[in-house]
Amino acid sequence: MLLVLVSGFALSQAFRTITSIMATSLRAEFGLSAQALGVFAGAFAFAFGTMQLFMGIAIDLYGLRRTVLVVFPVAIAGAGLSALAPGYGWVLLGQMLIGVGCSPAFLVCTVFIARYFAPAKFAAVSGVAMGVGGLGMLFTGTPLAWMVQQSSWRTGFGVLAALATVAWVLIYWKVREPQALPAHGGIHPGDVPRESIAQAARGFGALFLLPHTVGIMLLALMTYASMLTLRGLWLGPMLIERHGFTLVASGHVATVMSLVSLFSPALFGRMDPGPQHRRRWLVGLTLLMGALFAAMGWSHVAWLNVAGALAVGVLSGYMVLQYADVRSAYPASMTGRAMSLFTMAMFLGVALMQWITGMAATTAPGWGWEPYTAVLLTIAGLLAAAAAAFRWLPGPSEPGDQNRP
Repeated sequence: MLLVLVSGFALSQAFRTITSIMATSLRAEFGLSAQALGVFAGAFAFAFGTMQLFMGIAIDLYGLRRTVLVVFPVAIAGAGLSALAPGYGWVLLGQMLIGVGCSPAFLVCTVFIARYFAPAKFAAVSGVAMGVGGLGMLFTGTPLAWMVQQSSWRTGFGVLAALATVAWVLIYWKVREPQALPAHGGIHPGDVPRESIAQAARGFGALFLLPHTVGIMLLALMTYASMLTLRGLWLGPMLIERHGFTLVASGHVATVMSLVSLFSPALFGRMDPGPQHRRRWLVGLTLLMGALFAAMGWSHVAWLNVAGALAVGVLSGYMVLQYADVRSAYPASMTGRAMSLFTMAMFLGVALMQWITGMAATTAPGWGWEPYTAVLLTIAGLLAAAAAAFRWLPGPSEPGDQNRP
C-alpha cells in the first residue's frame, strides 16, 4: 500500500520539476520574463503549500485513502488544461490546479508511515519513500527533454496526465486505511477521538503555542526550496544560457541529479543520530548546502557547476531528518497536524524562493550582475538565515520525549 501511495508522490515530484526543462519553450511561446517564469514555477508550490492544513484536517476526519482519491483528480484536470492552454494565464491556472491535486500526495505517505511503522523506523522508512518517490524527477530529466525537443512541452503535460490517471487507479484498487499494530508502536487512527472541522482547525493553532514551532517552520521554508528551486527551475536555463548546453544535455544533468537524490534520503535516514544530536546536524548540513550554492554562484566553470548540482542532489537527502525532527518534537496526538504544517511551510518556501530568485534574476543585470550568480547567492543567503533562526530560536525542551506514553 505504501508503494502505491508513493506512486502518487512520484507524479507530484514530476509535476513540481517540469519548469527546468520546459522553461526555454515556455519563454519562446509566451514571451515570459525570468520573473514570470518564477511565478509559473512557484504557482504549483503555492497551491500545494496552502492546501496542506486542509489536507491534514481531511486526513484526520475522512481518512487518507478517501482524501487522496477525491483530491488527486484535480491534478489530472490541471495537467490536461495545461496541455491545451492557449495562453500564459491558462497554463498558470493549470499549475495551480496541479498543485491542489497533488497536495495530499506526500502527506498521506508520512501519515501512513507514522501509523503503520514504529517511531524508531520513521526516518529510515520515510527516507526510502522519498527516494522511491524521487523516481518522478527522472521523468523530468532526459525523457522530458527529449519529448519537448521532438514534440512540444504540451506533450509532456499530456503524458503526465495519463500517468497520474494510472496512479489514481492503483490507489483506488490497492490502498485501504492502515490499522497500526500495537507491537509496532504506531498510531492507531481510533486512538484519537474524532473531531469537528472547527476543533481540528483549532488544533493547528495549538502548534504555534509551542515555542519550538517557529524555528522548525523557518528552516522548513528554505531547505527543500533550495534544492527544488535549482532542480525544478534554474538548472536547465543556467546550463543552456551560462554554458551553452543543449536542452537534452541539460536534461542529462537533471536526470543524474535526480538519480543521486533518490538514494540520499534513505542513506541519511539510516544515519539519523537521534533527537539528542539531530538538530546540530540539521544546522551544519544546511550551512554546507548554502556553501555549495555560493560556490556555484561565483564559479562560471561548467564542470564545477555540474558537480555542484550533483552535490546538492546528494546532500538534499539530509532533509529527511527534518521529518524525524518534527516526529520527535510533538506529541503523538499532534503528529498529523505537525506534519501537514511542516509540509505547508516547505512548499510555501518553494513558492517564495522561486519568486524571490525570479526577481533576483530579473533585476541583476541592472546592477551589473550575471542573473544566475544573483540567483545562486540569494539561495545561499536564505539558507544561512534559516540555519541561524533554527539554531538560535527555542527548540524542544526535552528532545525525543514528546512521543513517550
